[in-house]
Amino acid sequence: MSPEERFSNDGGTCEDESQEEAEVARPLVSETEGSSPEVAEPSVCMGLMETGDPNTELGHSERQTWSRQMDFIMSCVGFAVGLGNVWRFPYLCYKNGGGVFLIPYVLMVFVGGVPVFFLEIALGQFMKQGGVATWNIAPLFKGLGLASMVIVFFCNTYYIMVLAWALYFLAHSFTSPLPWATCGHEWNTVNCTTNFSRVCLNQSLASCLEHTGLRSSVMEFWERKVLRLSGGLDEVGDISGYMVLCLLATWVIVYFCIWKGVKSAGKVVYFTAVFPYLVLVVLFVHGVSLPGALNGITYYLKPNWSKLSEAQVWIDAATQIFFSYAIGLGALTALGSYNRFNNNCYQDAFILALINSGTSFFAGFVVFSVLGFMAAEQGVDISNVAESGPGLAFIAYPKAVSLMPLAPLWAVLFFLMLLVLGLDSQFVGVEGFITGIMDMLPPKSFLCSLRREVVVAICCFTCFTIDLSMVTQGGMYVFQLFDYYSASGITLLWQAFWECVVVAWVYGADRFMDNVACMIGYRPLPYMKWCWSYVTPVVCMGVFFFHVVNYKRLVYNAVYVYPWWGEVLGWFLALSSMLCIPLTVLYKLLHCKGSLMERWQHLTTPIWGRHHLEFLPPENEARLLPKAEDNKNTLLYESVI
Repeated sequence: MSPEERFSNDGGTCEDESQEEAEVARPLVSETEGSSPEVAEPSVCMGLMETGDPNTELGHSERQTWSRQMDFIMSCVGFAVGLGNVWRFPYLCYKNGGGVFLIPYVLMVFVGGVPVFFLEIALGQFMKQGGVATWNIAPLFKGLGLASMVIVFFCNTYYIMVLAWALYFLAHSFTSPLPWATCGHEWNTVNCTTNFSRVCLNQSLASCLEHTGLRSSVMEFWERKVLRLSGGLDEVGDISGYMVLCLLATWVIVYFCIWKGVKSAGKVVYFTAVFPYLVLVVLFVHGVSLPGALNGITYYLKPNWSKLSEAQVWIDAATQIFFSYAIGLGALTALGSYNRFNNNCYQDAFILALINSGTSFFAGFVVFSVLGFMAAEQGVDISNVAESGPGLAFIAYPKAVSLMPLAPLWAVLFFLMLLVLGLDSQFVGVEGFITGIMDMLPPKSFLCSLRREVVVAICCFTCFTIDLSMVTQGGMYVFQLFDYYSASGITLLWQAFWECVVVAWVYGADRFMDNVACMIGYRPLPYMKWCWSYVTPVVCMGVFFFHVVNYKRLVYNAVYVYPWWGEVLGWFLALSSMLCIPLTVLYKLLHCKGSLMERWQHLTTPIWGRHHLEFLPPENEARLLPKAEDNKNTLLYESVI
């Protein structure tokens, strides 16, 4: 009897979920009482283990795969290692006790970052599906996939604005002197100045500006030339033609990086992932040669042991991990789905974690060596020039660069690094979104009949249209709304919590450990299972409630307080992803027949892909995804609320 003939055609009990009309059956890994949870059953992996070849391709899998495994590694590096590693981690390290911050940070890496990072990659590799369809492992919780799609869509929409700003600065970096290094331009005011060393000797820059009324030349270039900042969210103003061109250029680059799928994207990441590291090394070598650099590095690492007792330090460490590891965005799942089924994703997770965290730590030396030089040149304390986020990238660092010999050269290198560093995160994020969209489309629908290039173009154009609201005079306020709410710590922590709970407690941590053993040939360390089941969910919920209890109204530049309707819009962005999970669970349960226990049993029974036939025990039945050419058009359709 062929593998396909082992599957019955009883039909499901949920009329609303056509994909769940697949056959109800026993689980992939048998749950015989008394079996050891630490050892995978031989029959489970029979088809895989007999080959003994880690490069074996599964015969039933028609999904595109990476040309080389290094393509996958570089894509993950490009996506997870982004601007946050350069402009957020160094500041957090300095603010939270210097070298002492590494203790909570490393601990959070191993109890939060690596377990969920590995979970998402392994889940995509095992299910061979994108962000939504991969949750066929527990169909009741398809809302997790929808939530990740919403989050990554918002990220793709607003994150690219940073790249547009970097491109704008890059275009203005080929003149000497640099345009933000001097006053007297059309965008400058009479209060513009380039020297604060006398009046700001013992004050922070913000306090100095407030008391003297002076304005930094680089600040005026940023707010009056680049942003053309209006008075608030309600003052939209006109659209900047130059910024529209920069935005369009970045979207065109992203489009041509991913339009052919992972076969083309896997090649591009070799440049976009490696080039920023080369520039970081060059900037570091130059930075440490500048006067005052050693003081900056010392300030960065100087330990303050009293900080370990502060809850905020641990909260910052956990939040930084979930941001820098791109947890909950669904793109990692999509990238993992293009792996060979036998790829050692467990080993990959630790390699990628080492690269990610190592980059963050090294970036601190690059940033603070230059800030130390800037503080020495201006005769102020380093604490008065340390910035985080866009303030570091577009105010503090450009100011420091303007003080260096050969300033245009270092400006070009810095902004080119920012552009490339953000581009690979952007196009991998868009690729993850496209993968989820393509996996959701009905096989014979009009959209599914379109070429991939057309679907990618539609998605990119949609995001570009939304981005036009961020190149207006009030665009910075819109950008901060998206940044603060749509992909905030609250949404990512909520997503990561449910991912761990569903895999560990609904599908079963031991079962998933067995599945991983089927793929890589051995069981991961038990600590992974403990983290999924207990440690990581507790950490996620603890930090989540801390954010909720300590919620503060959104403020721009410590001056402008957002109106109530702006905050309502922000919470709409946050809840649009968070509510996908409970609403989808409720919807599915209400549209199922039978008792509550029968509904739960049916909706938590996995739906397997045809590549799982290679190692499914002969005596097992299963709910099986039909082939793409089956007659029912809606079999692969995901119901979206």
